[in-house]
Amino acid sequence: MTANLYQPISGEIVEIIDESPTIKSFVVVPAEEFKFETGQFVELTLPGEGEAPFTPSSSPADTEKMEITIMKAGRVTSLLHECGKGQMVGIRGPYGNGYPLEDYLGKEIYIVGGGVGLAPIRSLFLTLTDRIGDFKSVVCRFGARTPADFIYKNTLFGAWREIDGVDIKLTVDNADDNWTGNVGVVTTILKPDDVNVKEAVAVVCGPPIMMKFATLKLLEYGFGPERIYLSMEKNMSCGIGKCGHCMLGKYYVCKDGPVFTYEQIKGYRNIWD
Repeated sequence: MTANLYQPISGEIVEIIDESPTIKSFVVVPAEEFKFETGQFVELTLPGEGEAPFTPSSSPADTEKMEITIMKAGRVTSLLHECGKGQMVGIRGPYGNGYPLEDYLGKEIYIVGGGVGLAPIRSLFLTLTDRIGDFKSVVCRFGARTPADFIYKNTLFGAWREIDGVDIKLTVDNADDNWTGNVGVVTTILKPDDVNVKEAVAVVCGPPIMMKFATLKLLEYGFGPERIYLSMEKNMSCGIGKCGHCMLGKYYVCKDGPVFTYEQIKGYRNIWD
């Protein structure tokens, strides 16, 4: 990893995976070893065009390459979606604070996610399942607008479900003719007996409106706000606390987050905007 976190290192896109109609995963090989902790983010630079912050979706244990899952949502992300194999990019970071895994030891991990929010969740999931014996269980409740909008389909519908200690349930807002699962927003598959709340921590990541109502549901089920972990990365920009775009109360999300407990931020207005 470069000693200067302000200076990007170069990387090459070696594989591109179409995840959904609007989301692609890019496998990037850095020019030198690059380490990050699950939940941290990087700034990905497209030379001559700009940069944007993304949380890697791969396991931190793989220091030779990383996957970055990107939704086509703006100018830089649209240009990245037009890139092909061999495109050179810059990688700056890692930045921020990730998931405090040591606080999760011996607990049930209740993960609620949706949309491109599954990107940081995938990194966390791979990290947890690499050491699954350290946790009582990993319980996942994921949602998408339609079946086609689920990302990581091959593993989400396959290998992940075969891991001992893992429980996955899915839902969609709108079903197609082939969908046989639940239809409804993600909170419709959250149940009070999914985990033993006294022995669990919750992790929530996804669109702000989903995070809001999932958090309210978790509070209703008895989760203390200090045991609900939120990835609040929507408004990040520069990554180094200079532009102020990501201010959340007294916090810079890029420096003090992007992972916060609900206890830390619940007193501020408009946290879901």
